[in-house]
Amino acid sequence: MSSRKGRKDAARVVREQLAREQRRKRTLWISLGAVVVLVIAGLIGWSAWSGQRGGEFTPPPGANDAGTGIVVGSGPVTIDIYEDYLCPACKQFEQTSGETINQLVSEGKVRVVYHPVAYLNRYSSTEYSTRSSAAAGCAAEGGRFTEFGKALFERQPPEGGAGLSDDQLIDIGAEVGLDRDAFGSCVREGKYKSWTAHVTDEASRANVTGTPTVLVDGEAVQDWRPENITAAVEAAGR
Repeated sequence: MSSRKGRKDAARVVREQLAREQRRKRTLWISLGAVVVLVIAGLIGWSAWSGQRGGEFTPPPGANDAGTGIVVGSGPVTIDIYEDYLCPACKQFEQTSGETINQLVSEGKVRVVYHPVAYLNRYSSTEYSTRSSAAAGCAAEGGRFTEFGKALFERQPPEGGAGLSDDQLIDIGAEVGLDRDAFGSCVREGKYKSWTAHVTDEASRANVTGTPTVLVDGEAVQDWRPENITAAVEAAGR
């Protein structure tokens, strides 16, 4: 009797050991599965983050090789203009010196690189600086970058508000000759927001701390009145 009971006890002990081993394996596999899920999620998150911050962007047609601005003209002297479409001083610059810049381009004296940065997002409840700059990229795609930029400054909204809506940006684009459907889709999709981030990041790396910033062949023009810009271009072209 005792021998039979001993065999039963031994069998029970073996079954319990096997059950514990199975539970341990199940727990191990569940843990490994959770780790794999976390790793995959982390890789996806890193990919998305690096895509946003690691330089992945679509430059509009007409951008320079670095993708940091839109090129207008092909003259021997380069003017770099850093502007934010929400910046009141940038509007003043365009009103004061915009025609001089256009004249220098038409005379074949300069190559202008416009860098539409988004420095003033904090002064808009809808990140208007980013949205307007990205819309300017859409305008470049449609061949109306300078016309659209001029119109944006003419209708510049005040700081501290929502800025112009996407619908209003699309209306302005249509008014300057852009195809409403194509331009509208580009604006609504935010196609060039990553480009705007790139332009803004690279401007910061280049120590551009405010807008407007005007450089003639890399040298800052502190007083950007028309006569000073013309003089700087003439000096650089000698």
